[in-house]
Amino acid sequence: MQAIYILWLRELKRYFRSRARIIGSLAQPLLFLVSLGFGLGPVFQRAGQGNYFQFLGPGVVSMSILFTAVFAGIQIIWDRQFGFLKETLVAPVSRLSIMLGKTLGGATIATIQGIIVFILAVIVGFRPNLTLLPLTLVFMILISIFFTAVGITIASTLEDMQGFQLIMNFLVQPLFFLSGALFPINNLPKVFSYIISFDPLTYGVDGIRGSLTGITHFGLTTDLIVLGVLTAMIVTIGSYLFSKIQL
Repeated sequence: MQAIYILWLRELKRYFRSRARIIGSLAQPLLFLVSLGFGLGPVFQRAGQGNYFQFLGPGVVSMSILFTAVFAGIQIIWDRQFGFLKETLVAPVSRLSIMLGKTLGGATIATIQGIIVFILAVIVGFRPNLTLLPLTLVFMILISIFFTAVGITIASTLEDMQGFQLIMNFLVQPLFFLSGALFPINNLPKVFSYIISFDPLTYGVDGIRGSLTGITHFGLTTDLIVLGVLTAMIVTIGSYLFSKIQL
């Protein structure tokens, strides 16, 4: 437990010491909120879908968590190149503890980012129902852990940082745009609906939106179960691949 705590604390210290990283990671979500919220809001309302800010807010929060969590895997490659990972792996602690420490550290940072973006969304015009706010936090944490573990899982099989970024961009963009973060997923063509239902982020977005606005496609219970099971699976897979890292 001490090793997990130390690695978790290391990730948080690196995050809070980099003000440029904090500010830079908020630029894209804020751009989406302002440009899409004000730009497509009137169109969304004329289509009979209501206030677009109410729909967009949870999606942008999920986007912020996704991008922050997935790219936590870069730290693995960075530590490998500079020798820190080797020193960590030869320490008298299990590789499972190391992987969990890094995963929880990255997930905590992603959750913090999500909370900051949530506050920004409220300032811009999003009006959430705070009754189920604790459940919203649960969904944010699950999304954070899942995609941090995804990033670490992929990084465990790569040694090249550029290759990691290419793979992540190829993976992250479709996951985000097919999650229903920006558009309703009701009444879509069947093929498109099937594809969306296989996107893990879809259940996270639906869970956050459902707990904050009451608008849900799958139901909060389904969202929670699916996301919880997938998170446990990817952490298990990531732990196995991380244990096979060769230095």
